[in-house]
Amino acid sequence: MATKRTRRHPVRQTTISDIAELAGVSKATVSRVMNGVPTVAEDIAERVRAAIDELGYTPSQTARSLSLGVSRTIGVLVPDLSNPMFHQVLHGVHRAAAADGYRVLVADTLEDEAGEAASAIDIRNRTDAVVLIAPRMTRPELLDLLPRVQPVAVVNRTTGRNAAVAQVDYATGIQTLAQHLVDLGHERIAFLSGPEASRSNHERLRGLIAFRETHPDIEIRELACGSGFEDGYRAWDAVRGSGATAVLAFNDIVALGLLGRLDEEGVRVPDDLSVTGFDDIPFSRYSAPPLTTMTVDLPGVGAAVWRELHDEIGGGLRRDPVVFTPALTVRASTGPRP
Repeated sequence: MATKRTRRHPVRQTTISDIAELAGVSKATVSRVMNGVPTVAEDIAERVRAAIDELGYTPSQTARSLSLGVSRTIGVLVPDLSNPMFHQVLHGVHRAAAADGYRVLVADTLEDEAGEAASAIDIRNRTDAVVLIAPRMTRPELLDLLPRVQPVAVVNRTTGRNAAVAQVDYATGIQTLAQHLVDLGHERIAFLSGPEASRSNHERLRGLIAFRETHPDIEIRELACGSGFEDGYRAWDAVRGSGATAVLAFNDIVALGLLGRLDEEGVRVPDDLSVTGFDDIPFSRYSAPPLTTMTVDLPGVGAAVWRELHDEIGGGLRRDPVVFTPALTVRASTGPRP
């Protein structure tokens, strides 16, 4: 015997019109009550709220955002999502923004310096504000962009008070690492430099220039490298040719790539060569050997830049840079000069 199927009709969602009809008021009055406008008489407002409760109405966040002209969404632009350092900053932004009721939309520029400005404008058109994490564009391009995407906050770039900023003191950090190696007796050190367009790389180089001035007997050679695992892996030939007994890698990822190659080549770390990184990403303590690095509170950087941006959204204009000073974390990848 065939079973008769009953067609199920979708339940119609309650609308503002339903609330207005039940409360005996206009849709405009319902809207004013829902948006907290104080001009509605209290007895009428009570009728509207009672109707909302009776009908179990839940407002559409999208519709509410459109009516108020805000989305409660921010955009975050990063140069390379494959880099765990950016993940941690992004995590800090996301958690802090979520606590204030904001969602986060993320865009990756894939290290495309030429397309950064267009991407920033596009994501700003979809959101209430934007965070630029370590933008690669030139300073004139950055200063030209900032007024076009306000409210905006920037990570690891200076803006001359044209935007809120959270940054890491890379110059001091790289000097601390260099001093650690010098204290271990190393006199010939290789620096595996990062992307040419990276401001944090320029800050590291600035720190090393200052370090050389106070340590004229120490040789620090800059070797062009990059910011990825493969860059560190391929850097071994240049490091070997430099005669260095210790390496300052641009970041932990480069250092980890180099450690992998050194293991293949039978180079003992730190007996034959000391290696340092920068950022203290989660992988660093689990490498073989565990990596000496500079620890940066990257989630804290993200949370700080959100606080600054949130203040800008609310009309504040403090714009005093929030600066994070990294701390030396010594592990087993560094030791006395061979």
